[in-house]
Amino acid sequence: MADKNNGNKMSREEAGRLGGEATSNSHGQEFYEEIGEKGGEATSQNHDKGFYEDIGQKGGEATSQNQGSEFYEEIGSKGGENSNSGGNNSGGNNSGGNKMSREEAGRKGGKNSHSGGNNS
Repeated sequence: MADKNNGNKMSREEAGRLGGEATSNSHGQEFYEEIGEKGGEATSQNHDKGFYEDIGQKGGEATSQNQGSEFYEEIGSKGGENSNSGGNNSGGNNSGGNKMSREEAGRKGGKNSHSGGNNS
């Protein structure tokens, strides 16, 4: 592939791929955890609650488009199992058999996201 661009010059894509592979080979999991944490902290300092609401909603919409009903049944079941064992279910109750739409779940997930701090 390197021959495609101007003689023997390497494309940006190829250079990026090779650089990523070299970094992966020379650094362990701790390196990636550390840079991920630093990136998360910088993002939380540079963005407000609205940013997290927006990306939560977009993520919920994308998930809705890419996943079938089985996905929501599975995560709902897991959530139900966790709430029965003392988990915090502060998102309101869903009594009466009313089902929440996928879009509503994504929107609420975005609103429940916090703007900063450790999310573990």
